[in-house]
Amino acid sequence: MANKGPAYGMSRDVQSKIEKKYDDELEERLVEWIVAQCGAAVGRPERGRLGFQVWLKNGIVLSRLVNSLYPDGAKPVKIPEAPPTMVFKQMEQIAQFLKAAEDYGVVKTDVFQTVDLFE
Repeated sequence: MANKGPAYGMSRDVQSKIEKKYDDELEERLVEWIVAQCGAAVGRPERGRLGFQVWLKNGIVLSRLVNSLYPDGAKPVKIPEAPPTMVFKQMEQIAQFLKAAEDYGVVKTDVFQTVDLFE
């Protein structure tokens, strides 16, 4: 996960297919929706797949998003004062988001796994 070298052979083919599927227009629409839902305090990611991934990776933006669906006093995800920097804390924050999304009604088969943001 941390030390990835260049991809060769089938790994490169798979990575190429993933990159071709990435939709910059969809990313832009998602960013606009998240900012509209959560407010400007969530900031904006750098354009592109990697920037969007980094923006979501620590779980804070996702937590703010799911909390925005609930009234004050009923927020399901606790958001720390300082964004988590350790990977296991970031993954824990994302797991809280995923649990809250399931509780909200998102079908478990439609939810990504925590490790998907890190790979």
